[in-house]
Amino acid sequence: MEYTFILDILGVIAFSISGVLSALKKRMDAFGIFIIAFVTSVGGGTLRDVLLGVPVMWMQDLTYVYVIIITAVLAVFFRKKLFYLRKSLFLFDTFGIGLYTVAGVEKGIAEGLPAIICIALGTVSACFGGVIRDILCNEIPQIFRKEIYATACILGGFSYFVFLKLNLPLSLIFIFSGFVVILVRLSAVVFKLSLPSVYKKDEDIEDYW
Repeated sequence: MEYTFILDILGVIAFSISGVLSALKKRMDAFGIFIIAFVTSVGGGTLRDVLLGVPVMWMQDLTYVYVIIITAVLAVFFRKKLFYLRKSLFLFDTFGIGLYTVAGVEKGIAEGLPAIICIALGTVSACFGGVIRDILCNEIPQIFRKEIYATACILGGFSYFVFLKLNLPLSLIFIFSGFVVILVRLSAVVFKLSLPSVYKKDEDIEDYW
């Protein structure tokens, strides 16, 4: 079984749970929960495949759809246990972007694309499912907030090629690159790190309009 397929499936599971938790917080019905879980899971991967001009993964292999359905049902069934875990939504989202970043980079490499484009594909794969989820849930997408989100994916993608230059085994490259994304994201939240703002602290933005 290919590493990219395994990473995709693990990412689908993590993002499905993230989507379900977001939908439950908005008190959506069963159909809404499934839609949010679905777009969160495969939204970024779908955009990635469209950009690459290759068959969309979940349209070619129904395993993705089955995994989303089963994960969503289990997440709803065990929702109380999931909500007991503090910041469970954040954790599953973080694991999801780590897995999907690596999967996106790997697909770009398979298509023979330059490193910078592969990193961009990894970032798109990781972030855009969450963007669609947040928009449908009437939230400001995390990628547009001050929090370090897409930057973690970019650093993870960059580290992939660093590890590749070091001739590490492919399995270790996958693990280490995904870990970089997760570590950067967790560190940013724990230590309250964020990208610098273009505005001064007391600056009134309304003055520009």
